[in-house]
Amino acid sequence: MISARSLLNAGLALLCLSFFGCSDEPTAGGDAGVAIDAARFDGEVRDGDVLVDLGPPTVPTVMANAPTTGALDVPVNAFVSATFSEPMNRDTLDELSFTVTGGDPVMTVEGTVIYSRSVAVFWPAARLAINTDFTATITTSATSERGVPLAENHVWGFRTGETVAPGLPVNLGTAGDFVVLSKSGISSDPASTITGNIGVSPAAGTAITGFSLMRDATGTFATSTQVTGQVFAANYTAPTPDRMTAAIGDMELAFTDAAGRAPDYTELGSGHIGGMTLAAGVYKWGTAVLIETDMHLSGSATDVWIFQIAQDRTMSSDVEVFLDGGALPENVFWQVSGLVEVGTTAHLEGIVVSQTSITFRTGASLRGRILAQTAVVLQANTLTQPAN
Repeated sequence: MISARSLLNAGLALLCLSFFGCSDEPTAGGDAGVAIDAARFDGEVRDGDVLVDLGPPTVPTVMANAPTTGALDVPVNAFVSATFSEPMNRDTLDELSFTVTGGDPVMTVEGTVIYSRSVAVFWPAARLAINTDFTATITTSATSERGVPLAENHVWGFRTGETVAPGLPVNLGTAGDFVVLSKSGISSDPASTITGNIGVSPAAGTAITGFSLMRDATGTFATSTQVTGQVFAANYTAPTPDRMTAAIGDMELAFTDAAGRAPDYTELGSGHIGGMTLAAGVYKWGTAVLIETDMHLSGSATDVWIFQIAQDRTMSSDVEVFLDGGALPENVFWQVSGLVEVGTTAHLEGIVVSQTSITFRTGASLRGRILAQTAVVLQANTLTQPAN
């Protein structure tokens, strides 16, 4: 089976940039160079003032699918995916154009479709039935970026067994290039210590406050004495705007991916999970989650934890999340639809992916990443990205 990491990985390579100091706070500055205009024409794309001929449009095809056609003993927690011959229109790949059916009588499997970099992934909302035949279908409603549909429906079948495969990590794509990523702003007061890149988009560099930023001579990034890494914003010189747009898109895809996984446990402790030792798995709550006392995640270096939280996630002061048995922070995902707050001097492990804001109170620390669809508020915190 294709791994989740390889399915959606292909992101932009990290920029290799020289360090020459500039003493200004980040502004739009500098020549943006040749930027690709989003305006498309019949077989052409505008590159600055030049129209580039893309040639005649081609008919997209499905080059590979997983599980493979006719596969047997497929794990009941498997995903279903298709790899296309060219970039597709993401808006045309959804739960209507990409379906999975099975059972007796035949019923449609509920699930979530995620598309990135020519790969569409269907995550079933619950484990598939054991020893059952399933049919996956991608219809001609799916079109390429240039509006050309598949020539015919792509249909394949597979049969489940009774096994459960090890959990797969949530793929962060290029959002994984950042230890802190936000759509609306990052503030630090007083100073924090951060290891890894930070960035904002579509917000401008002025939305990053409390870091005394120094703009690099290239205009593509900034530096700060608080950040062992680089600082990026949507209004910096090209290619940074495109890089940041891609990272934000990947962050949103990661949120959808984590939210779409079939849960192994639901409403554990009615949302009060302090004091617990949790094995690997997918945990889901329709409520808020509160960690009032120390908790442990116990497993190996390949085990994965995904916490799906429909409301807020709050961690009390002086509380710590411990990883036992070789568990790694890059395999722990806190997917939160509400607010995230980590209390004073608390310590958290894992990747926090929030639909709203993330706040770390004075002296709190993290080994992982903070990915917020609104603001990130820091108060004298120590943030360290995972080793990988």
